[in-house]
This record gives sequence, C-alpha cells and structure tokens, in this order.
Amino acid sequence: MRSTAALAYQIATEEWHFEAIHRLNYKTFVEEILQHEENRAKRLVDKFHEDNTYIICLRGGQLLGMVAVRAKRPFSLDEKLHGLDAHLPAGRSLCEIRLLAVEPSERSGVLFLGLMRALHEHCRREGYDLAVISGTVRQLKLYKHLGFVPFGPLVGTDAAKFQPMYITLEAIEFRPDQKIYPLRKSTVTESPANFLPGPVAIRETVRHRFAERPVSHRSESFVADFKATQGLLLAMVNANHVQILMGSGTLANDTIAAQLSLVSATGLILSNGEFGERLVDHAKRFGLSYEVVRTEWGHVCRQDQIREAVARNPAIRWLWAVHCETSTGVLNDLSMLKEICAENQLALNMDCISSIGTVPVNLTGVYLASGVSGKGLAAFPGLSMIFHERALAPASNRLPRYLDLGYYAINDGIPFTLSSNLLSALRTALECHPNRDFATITKLTAWLRAELRDMGIQIVGNESFLSPAVTTLTLPPDVNSRILGKKLEDAGYLLSYMSGYLLERNWVQVCLMGEVSEPELRSLLKELRLAIAAQLFNSASSSLLFAQAS
Repeated sequence: MRSTAALAYQIATEEWHFEAIHRLNYKTFVEEILQHEENRAKRLVDKFHEDNTYIICLRGGQLLGMVAVRAKRPFSLDEKLHGLDAHLPAGRSLCEIRLLAVEPSERSGVLFLGLMRALHEHCRREGYDLAVISGTVRQLKLYKHLGFVPFGPLVGTDAAKFQPMYITLEAIEFRPDQKIYPLRKSTVTESPANFLPGPVAIRETVRHRFAERPVSHRSESFVADFKATQGLLLAMVNANHVQILMGSGTLANDTIAAQLSLVSATGLILSNGEFGERLVDHAKRFGLSYEVVRTEWGHVCRQDQIREAVARNPAIRWLWAVHCETSTGVLNDLSMLKEICAENQLALNMDCISSIGTVPVNLTGVYLASGVSGKGLAAFPGLSMIFHERALAPASNRLPRYLDLGYYAINDGIPFTLSSNLLSALRTALECHPNRDFATITKLTAWLRAELRDMGIQIVGNESFLSPAVTTLTLPPDVNSRILGKKLEDAGYLLSYMSGYLLERNWVQVCLMGEVSEPELRSLLKELRLAIAAQLFNSASSSLLFAQAS
C-alpha cells in the first residue's frame, strides 16, 4: 500500500541516498531500458557519478525518483557529438541533465513536476541558464512540450537512439509566487489568472462600484445611471435602441426568439458550433418555423450554403446566427450576413454575446442582437441586453411581459426591478472600455497561438476567421482535458474546460475577454507546457527521458 507521507525534494547528500540511486539506476537503465549489461549486485554506478548533483524525490525513507545535473566538461554529449558548442546559443552558462528515472509505481505528474521544479531552482541558484540533454527519440513530443530545442544528428546505438537537445532557463521559468514542487492551490486571498470566457477578470474600479450601497430602480440617480449606460452601449455598437434585462445571455436569446414568434414567417438559423445549436433550441422551444444550415465546427458559416438555402425557400424572412461562436472561437462574417439579408429583405438577428467588447461590432442593419454585461465588457455577469434597429410595440396578448421588448420600451427601459450594483459596475466598465486596445489583444493572441503551435498543439479553426478573444486547443490523445484544466486551476490559472462540448472533444480554451496581462499569459504558457508534459510522462511506457551515458 502506498504511503500517505508527503513527497520531499532535495539534493542527495547521504550514503543511503547514493546507494538507492545506484539501484534505481540499475532498475531503469539495465532491467527496463536494456542499455547496460546485467550484474549480480543489481546496482549501476554512473561513469560521471563523482561530478553529478542528484536531485531526488523521497517519501519517508524511500527514493522514488531522481535526475542528475553536472556542469563539468566534457559532457557525455561532447563524446557523442563533435563541436557541441557550435550547435548552441553563444554566451550561455551550460550544464547537462541526465538520468531522469522514476519508480514505475510512482510515475505521476505530481512527482515529475516536482523534479522539474526542483531542477529549475537548482540551475537558477548555480547560475546555469542553458541545459543540454540526450533525449530518447520515443519521447520527442514530450520534450517539445517542455520547450526543448533539437539540434545535430541522432546519437547512440540502433537499440537506443537519442536526440541532442537544449533548453534555456527562461523557457521554463516559474511564477515567482509558486513553491518549487507542489502545485499552488488558489485561495480566496490570491487572484488566479483568469482566462475564462466568463466570469472574467474585472478592474478594481468596477468591483468598487459594484460594492456600493444599492439604490431603488425608481430613484432619479438610478434612472440617470441607466440612461448613461444605454448611451454607452449604443455608441459602442452603433445601434439605435437597447433594452437591459436582469438575466444571462440565455434569457437574451429567449427574448429574441419571443420577438421572432411575432413574425408569421419562416426563418433560417446558422449553426457551426454549440451556440448555433442553442439558437436552434431557442427557436424550437418557441415553436418557430425555421430551416437550419449547419457547418462543421471550427469552420465559418459558408456564404454559398446560406445563399442556396435562401434561394430554395422564398418563405424565409429572417436569419439568426452567432457572431463569435464561443465553442470554437470562430468569428462569422457579419458583413457578409448583412449583405445577404439586405439583398433578400431578411431581418438579421445576431448572438453577439462573445463578440461585443472583444472585437469591433457594428449593428447597423441588424434587427435584433443579444449581449451580456460579462465577457468582453468585463463587468459582472447578471445583465443581458437586446439591441434593436427600430422601435418595437408591446405584444401584451402574445408574450410574457418579461420577454416583451415593446413593454420595456414604453416603460423607458425599466419596467421591473434592476440591480443598481450591476448597472453601476457595467457603466464603469463601459467608461473604461474605450481604453481597451483591440490591436494589442490581437497581437498577444497571435503570439500565444504561434507558441502553442511550436509546442505541437493544434488550434481549432483557421487563424483568418478566429476571434482574438478565444483560442481553442485540441489536446494530444494522451492528455486529458479535465485533468489538465484541474491541474492548471490548482496552479492558479483558470481556463475553460468543464463545458460538456469541450470535455467531449478533449478541448480547453484560453480566452482574453477580461483584464488579462501579458506576463500572466506568458506564465500560463510555461505552466501549460509542464502540465501537458506531466500527463505525457504519465502515459509513457518508460521513465527514460534523459539518457544514461554509454
């Protein structure tokens, strides 16, 4: 039975440490890897033992894992690859990493990450800023996730081939507030780095406004705040009218479906992801007459399909689509949809919940559009909004009053109780929003996606039609999205991974919708490397990553 004692990481100093190292060395590189001849003593002393510094993992009095580092030349790679320094960045302080070995029963991501963190801390203390390894060709995918760069030809024997590689200290830097080995648990006193599509990270000034004393929605101060907020929203998206509701984006889209139920005509719904399918569900629940054009997830709604559907059925009088399909990050072409609807005299309706505030949005020519106070507007969730192009009359005999936009309009937008705290926070967020630089978000996202691709991670969708606010990662088969998301959450990074459609596809998402800093994003990427590498290490058939010298 496995001991419940905590894992401890340290430099090997005692005689029993070294004896356990020699025996784990034998078990790994003789019995498992078959790299050396067997012997009766069942112990293997490394040829560079006197120069090695061993970083070890202990539980009680048992050695569970180790990795060796040495800075004395020649390295084992010097003996295998002529002119080693010519392959490496100049001006670096070098060391060689070797002999990573872990007991088979203990090959978990936690132990592996602990060794990597302790190794990083040792190299930082000693002033090493570049490490070389001989990496088994069987684990090249794992090395890439860790940030290693291959160089030179393969070395070793036909039975055990290795790729020379190096890594810089900065490529695997850790957050300064993190411990060396256990993943840091987020607490209520710490602010995790938020890369969710909602709720998003919120400015201090917005949080302060939310915490103020609530006031009546019938008070003069509330009405003034409400009108100012409406004006800011209309100016942001170039719309004529907006109604603000207490509720989520689902309520906003239900309200659009309710309004469309007043139109005695067939519609066309576009779906290229989870939220397009949800529009279909809204329409179905309201008994609307509609057709559906479906496009593969990760692709834009195609113009030829839309035009063919409209031409095929002259009864179609309205179209409903998602602008930013949050499930994939695909940004459907609003201008193209406006053009088709104008040509065919269709009422265009848009779900803009994940696009308003993250990309420029112009709702000129859009009949109805939904939005929310969270996500790209970076306020608290709880308010939704419907933008409409023209004045709407009440439908008292046909719609529930809460879903009747005309009823809101004849009551100056405030027919029911509305939270003054949520409204004040939204107004403050909108006043801050003009300072948000869409170009900076786009540049930061382009950097992130390039780094992810360098790690071998596939990104859903084509860069040319993706929102800069949503990056969806297709994980390798050996990496579980639920486990990865939880590991990152424990380390202080919030990613989207728990939605059913993400779990089903083994996807995780990095979203830049709220207040996100560049250092936080860089730190996330480094932690992501390690978390993925830890799972790949778990699934590896062997513990050998860094080669034993022949």
